[in-house]
Amino acid sequence: MKPGKTGLVRLIHALRYSWLGVKAAWRCESAFRQEIVLLLLLTPVALLLPLPGIEKLLLIISLLAVIVVELLNSSIEAVVDRIGTEIHPLSGQAKDMGSAAVLFTCLIALLTWSYVLFNYFF
Repeated sequence: MKPGKTGLVRLIHALRYSWLGVKAAWRCESAFRQEIVLLLLLTPVALLLPLPGIEKLLLIISLLAVIVVELLNSSIEAVVDRIGTEIHPLSGQAKDMGSAAVLFTCLIALLTWSYVLFNYFF
């Protein structure tokens, strides 16, 4: 284990760094802001629907997964942009793959919501 902060002090620092990451994503990434708004709008819907707890959980987790993958994609983009401004095929490939990961996670969320709501209403 590397030397440094441990225990509660490490946890406090880790939470601070995480919060700084959320603030940076909110400030710099419009997709992140849109997905947070969607999460804030749809979470109460999921909680208010008369569904079993596991289905409510699946609906909310599918939305949180989009947020997680968006943060990872934004991180990849930031690192690629930090490395250099010249156009390189691998840089484009890394950014495109991150974007594809967001796309597939959105698809997972859409399928999850569609399935649960279809079963509820029909």
